[in-house]
Amino acid sequence: MKRKNIKDSTIYIIAFCIVAFIAICVFRPRGKAEEEKNDVASRGNTWIDTLTNKSSDFEPLFPMEKEIERFMSKWDIEGMSIAVSRNDSLIYTKGFGWADREKGEMMEANSIMRIASASKLITAAAIMKLVEDGKLSLQSHVFGANGILNRTDFTDAIHDPRMESITIEHLLRHQGGFTLGAGDPMFNTVELKKAKHLTKAPTNEELVRIVLGRRLGFEPGNGRRYSNFGYMLLSLVIEKVTGQSYWDYVQQNILEPAGAYGFMPATNYYAEKNPKEVKYYSPDAELVEDFNTPGKMVDRCYGGANINALMGAGGWCTSAASLCRLVAAVDGEPGVKDVLRAESVEQMTSHHEKEKICFGWTDSDAKGKWSRSGTLSSAHALIERFPDGECWVITMNTGVWTGFRFTRDMSRLIERLRSRYSYELPSRNLW
Repeated sequence: MKRKNIKDSTIYIIAFCIVAFIAICVFRPRGKAEEEKNDVASRGNTWIDTLTNKSSDFEPLFPMEKEIERFMSKWDIEGMSIAVSRNDSLIYTKGFGWADREKGEMMEANSIMRIASASKLITAAAIMKLVEDGKLSLQSHVFGANGILNRTDFTDAIHDPRMESITIEHLLRHQGGFTLGAGDPMFNTVELKKAKHLTKAPTNEELVRIVLGRRLGFEPGNGRRYSNFGYMLLSLVIEKVTGQSYWDYVQQNILEPAGAYGFMPATNYYAEKNPKEVKYYSPDAELVEDFNTPGKMVDRCYGGANINALMGAGGWCTSAASLCRLVAAVDGEPGVKDVLRAESVEQMTSHHEKEKICFGWTDSDAKGKWSRSGTLSSAHALIERFPDGECWVITMNTGVWTGFRFTRDMSRLIERLRSRYSYELPSRNLW
């Protein structure tokens, strides 16, 4: 064979092999795990990214939307979003008012906002998932030599020996013994810095050591006092048990399997805000000292508190529709596949006559309604899930200084809208 023919044959063989390799890579059968991963990503990109206010334009509901706008006017709310699901199907969601007035951006159905203490529902679900997986027990101790957070600097910092009896269940139920006698440690960073002569905000680990150096207000399990600090501790427990960051574990094991897309860790400043995140508006024009920069005065919405450091106590941002999806995945109903077993859902939502001591939820009443509220100086959120299968979620980007009075008014708004317009809501699924 001539040398030229041999050279040409070699080129043809190499070319054939390259083409065959590309064909195998492109057309090879995908494994089940890969298909599920791609399908989940596709579903997530579909419903959350294409959701708009026009998705819920429905003439019979225009009177309902006028009521929502009147509520916003009454309370001087810049922007608000509402989502409604029924039997694990998203049937309505729309944004109202301004997402960012100064930029002329209107609130949309998929605008995301800080959800404050509604984040605790996510954290409780993550803890229950770890219990189901045998990674921890509700009776696992948090501190001390045999505790989950048993690092030496924590153990050495313990001043009150009762700290070593705190369990995971105590923290879930706000029964850890922590009180607000010295202020909420998650929100009085400026005062803590001055008292401890710190030049910058303490890390969460430093904050734990500070609080461990105090006395408890009551015996763990024998009282109840709402504790943001306790749910931040649960976030650290999740990190210790899983070896992952709190945010990554929750995304990968709760939110993504639930199809609850659009959840993001909160940021502290406007310049750092997430994609599609709104602008926040304080209830007053008073400037406060930046939590991390001595002497710097800021709008309390942006730097007045370390929102990101709240972690599982109040550090998530998302849309109202995504919160509905999360609830659908932890409600024990068959429509959306739950991320928790029925027993875990029952533990989280069981009703107690004397005290509101649910896991993650604010309250579960005798009629079977579950509620979860969240409040910051910059935002409010309310979730109400009813025994007939409806779930209503409100999120907003404006703070209101009236405490529980405002949350009650939000709840009354939901009751009015349900009684007047529930029968008008369309039968469909925007997920």
